Order: sequence, then structure tokens, then C-alpha cells
Amino acid sequence: MIYFRNVNLSFLDRQLFDRINWTIHPKSRIGLVGDNGTGKTTLFRVILGEVHPDSGFIDIPDLRQKKIGYLPQDMVELDAIGLMEFLRSKSGIAALEKGIRSLEEKIAAVSPNTHDYSELTRRYCDLSAEFSARDGYAFEARAKQILKGFGFREADFDKTCDSFSGGWKMRILLTAILLEQPDIMLLDEPTNHLDTESMEWLESYLKDYHGTILVISHDHFFLDKIATQIVELAHRRINIYKGDYTYFLAESQRRREALIKEMELQKTQIKKIEEFVERFRYKASKAAQVQSRIKMLEKFKEVQLESSSKTVAMRFPEGKKSVKEVVKAVSLGHSYGDLTVFSGLNFSLFRGDKVAFVGVNGSGKSTLSRLLSLSEQPCHGSVTYGDNVSMAFFSQESAQNLNYENTIWEEVQAVPSRANDQERRNLLGAFLFSGDDIYKQAGVLSGGEKSRLALLKIMLLDTNFLILDEPTDHLDIRTKDVFQNALIHYSGTVAIVSHDRYFLDHLVNKVFELKDGAITDYHGNYSYFIEKRASAAADTVGRDAHGGKAAHATLSLKDQKRLEAQERNRQSRIKTALKKELTAVEEKIAELEARKYAGEQTLCDPQALKDPAVIKGLHIDLKTVEKELEEAYHIWTELGCKLEEETADVRQS
Repeated sequence: MIYFRNVNLSFLDRQLFDRINWTIHPKSRIGLVGDNGTGKTTLFRVILGEVHPDSGFIDIPDLRQKKIGYLPQDMVELDAIGLMEFLRSKSGIAALEKGIRSLEEKIAAVSPNTHDYSELTRRYCDLSAEFSARDGYAFEARAKQILKGFGFREADFDKTCDSFSGGWKMRILLTAILLEQPDIMLLDEPTNHLDTESMEWLESYLKDYHGTILVISHDHFFLDKIATQIVELAHRRINIYKGDYTYFLAESQRRREALIKEMELQKTQIKKIEEFVERFRYKASKAAQVQSRIKMLEKFKEVQLESSSKTVAMRFPEGKKSVKEVVKAVSLGHSYGDLTVFSGLNFSLFRGDKVAFVGVNGSGKSTLSRLLSLSEQPCHGSVTYGDNVSMAFFSQESAQNLNYENTIWEEVQAVPSRANDQERRNLLGAFLFSGDDIYKQAGVLSGGEKSRLALLKIMLLDTNFLILDEPTDHLDIRTKDVFQNALIHYSGTVAIVSHDRYFLDHLVNKVFELKDGAITDYHGNYSYFIEKRASAAADTVGRDAHGGKAAHATLSLKDQKRLEAQERNRQSRIKTALKKELTAVEEKIAELEARKYAGEQTLCDPQALKDPAVIKGLHIDLKTVEKELEEAYHIWTELGCKLEEETADVRQS
């Protein structure tokens, strides 16, 4: 449980929290949302104890016995140590191993049947039990499983942490948090540095997580998959919605409409009472009733509608109409040294297309966007523009789009555009630049602010072809909606790289997937792509399971029945063999679990702990048993899946 009781917090003259009362129950799945600057990250820091409220308190019972895992939004720097070494240290496994070794040495040096010996063996037993409970013997296997889920390759496991780029360092830190298995997990924009496949893996992992999860996210799909409760931080208070993000959007609108009706009803009641008072104020016979109504007016608690966040409707300027075929890629290939990113890509983008380039990290999405924008030359093939194409390119590395000596306002003023000053200021406000902020130098802005300013400048240009590489990374939901709406109504062509699935789903009409150095196109939105990709994967599994053979429609009825009978017999034999294998594996698992239990019990026996050689032998045996158990569970899972597939095939045939 986490208790917030009348929590108030201000920074300088700005109040962030006003008497916040909130109880977070164990195993909650909470999505924390709100506009930028409302204090979401600060609220996490309050839970962590890094920031203390001005008044009120936060209570986490048994805090010393609880582990809290925190993923910050900002980039982290990691030391030049091995990846596995860092994970062992960060997750606490290294400390447990060190503690166990230290106790083994102390036990060996103390005489049996003494108080010190009993105390040491008790601590040793507790530490060994914790190590086992946290799957310490299978730590490396679990670490590799999570790393692979986040897109790391086998060759990455031997690298040092400092050799990875910023986004991959965030994945390493997230891996460490998952390995630590904290009681409370605080994740601040965890999907910012993940590709869509890694997001899907994380969603699946967190679905059955045992602890409490609080996540700050602007990802609609992610919140729908993870959260069972949305908490909105707005106007210094919190509003709780018991549902996913889609429910929150509908319910918050319903609550707002109900409040508006209540306000109107209250105004009508007040008006009637005021009219009565005014009419009979000077009549002695009505004096008591007038006084009663005056008191009624004084007791009225005015229903107020908090002003909603200001929204700005913004559209791209209408550029000249381009030819039908906007850009054509022929035999396109690119390499960096010995690494071939992709080769032999052939495709065209047509006027009005809104195309998403998707694929795992490293598949070449950003490289392709640079080649299409002509900011980088391909190693092989060509990129050709049609007539009257006016292109603008937004890169993740957008520093080249800004003059750091200029103020924000000077940068916006320097863009050749038909927009007047008021329209430019409206757009600045939509992208979270307001007041005196617009006179800051571009060079002092944060990375996110620089990206937003570069994106804003593109929105002022007269274009008919946009190439956008991760444009939504630093936009909150409100700003993202403004930008998405502008793109939807944009009459030109859009090629976009983004990991925001909701953003893509409501924008694009084509998806180009980069995979294994090749490109596949899907004519539909992102949901259509996911559906077709899953269908193709199922077909591949089906062909592999049946040896790649397909039935011929031209067979006679007799031959068809004979083949069906043969197939049923084949499936029956496979099922029998699988069941036999499954039974054998289950017996092996039972035997290994019995060995593991016996070994752990022995480790807690003071008599056995008298001999360091026995202790060492027990640890070696437990490691062996854990490894064999892990392999057995893996085989058991695979056999179970195969048996289910064969059973399903029998039902269908």
C-alpha cells in the first residue's frame, strides 16, 4: 500500500499538488497521465523519497522490506563494466552472492555449538533461501531471455554497458529493474526507446507481474494493455478512473458533460432564489421566507468547471500539387563498413500516401528515411523524385535544423511561411512554448525542446512531401493530437518512422516493414499490418508443422478421404509420441524439484554447514539442478505447445 494524505507541494511560486489524498493498493496497474508540467515525474520522486512535500505525508508500510524499481525518463549513463556484471549488480544478485560467500568464510572460522555459529548459520539459511527464491541459480538465463525480448543479440552479451547508445542503455536499465522483481515499479515513459516488437514483449511480460506498477506514458496502446486504472494529474489534484486509457477518455468527457449540466441547473436554481428574494425583500409577511432563501444562497457551494487545456487547431500550409509518383527507390541498398543494413529495395510512394516504415531497431528505418530525404547517398541503387516535389525532413538528430544563436521566436520568424505572427504564436503554444519562453536561445533548450522546435518549423513550411523520423518522441498526448490531426488533413505525402502505434493506426494507409534486409508492403493501417503479420506467421508455422505440403483440390473424393485418414493416423502417432515424451519430462522435473528441495533443506542444517567443502559441493549441485530444471521446463513448454497444435489440427480435420 502507498498512502498519500493531504499532500501539498510547491516549487517557487507554483503549486504542483493541492491536498492530494490517494491510496494505491498492492498489485495495482496504474497509468499516470496529464499535460507536461503538471508534476507526474515529481510525484514519482515523492514516492521515492527524493522530494518531500511541504505538508501532508506519504506512507509506505514496511518500506525497508520493499524494493522499488525506478526507470527515469531522462537518458542514463552507465559505467564501462560488462553487461551481465552490471545486471547482476543492479538487480541485487551480486550482493546476495557476495553475502553468501562471506558467510561461508565466517562459518568455517567459527567453532560449532556457539551463539555466533548459530546466528551465522541462521543468516546463511535466510540469504540462501532468498537467493533461491529470486532464481539466482538461473539468473543468467533469465537475463538473456529479457535482453532478447528487448532486441539484444547474443553478440551483445559480452559488451560493456558504455558501448551502447542512449536508447539501448535505457533498455539495459529496464532489464535490470525487471530482473530485480521490485514490489513497486515506477516507469517514466518506458516505451520511448522501444521498437514496436519490444513494446509488445514488455506488455506481455508486465501482464502477469506480481507487484504494483505505476507508469507515466503518452502511448495510448500501451496504457490500454497495461493499466486497469488511470490517474489524471490536473489542476493540482488527481482524478481516478477505474479502467484503461480508452475508458478514461470516454469517462472524463462524460464527467465533464455531467458537470456542465450540474452548473446549468445550479445557475437556474440560484436565479430563481434571487428573483424570489428581490420580489419579496420588502414584504413583512415574507420576511422569514426571504431570510431562509438568503441563507440558502450563502450555503450554495458553487460548482466550477476547471478550464480544460487549451487546444489549438493547426494545419500545414497547402503546398503545390506534386506528380502522382512522388518518389521512387530502385535496387536501393546501404552498408556501414561490413554491416549491410538492407539491399535491393524497390518501391514507390504516391501522392497522398501516408506510409509508416516499421521494423525492429537496427532494421534500417532511420537509414531509409535519410536516403529518401537525400541527406545521405545510398551505396547501391537510386532515389528519384517526381516533378514539383517539395520535401521537408525531420530527423531524430535535428540539431542541424536549428541555429543555436537564435531565440525560439527568431527561429520561427526565419521560416519562409504564409503564417502571420499570431498563427506562429498559436503554433508555439501548441508545442508548449509560451510567454517569455519564446525568447530563450535555441542552444539552451533540452533535447526534447529542440526536437519540438524543429518539428514546429517544418509545420510552417510550404511542402507536399514530409519525411518524419520519430516525430512524436517528446510530445505529450495533447500536443500529439494537434500534430496528428494536422497530418491527417495534410494533402501531401507522408513517410513516417514511429513506434507510437496509436498515432500510426489513426494516420497511415500503408505500412512498409523492413525485415532481414528486405521490405514488405501492407495496404492498410497499423492494426491491419499486425493482423496480416500474425496471419502470415501462423501460416508459416502451419506449413512447417506439415512439412510444407498442401492438399490438391483436384484430387478425387476417394483419394482425398484416403489422404485425410493417413493424416489423422499421422497426427495420432505424433500425439502419442508427444504424450510419452511429456510424461517423461514431467517425471524428470519432479525428480529435479525433489533434489532442489533436499539441497535447500540441507543448506539450512547447522550440522551440514560445519564443513565448507560440503557447502561448496551443495552450491555446485544446486546450480546444476537449476540449469537442468530450466532446460526441462523449456522442453516441457515446447512439447505442450506442440501437443496443443496437433490437438487443434485433429479438431479441424
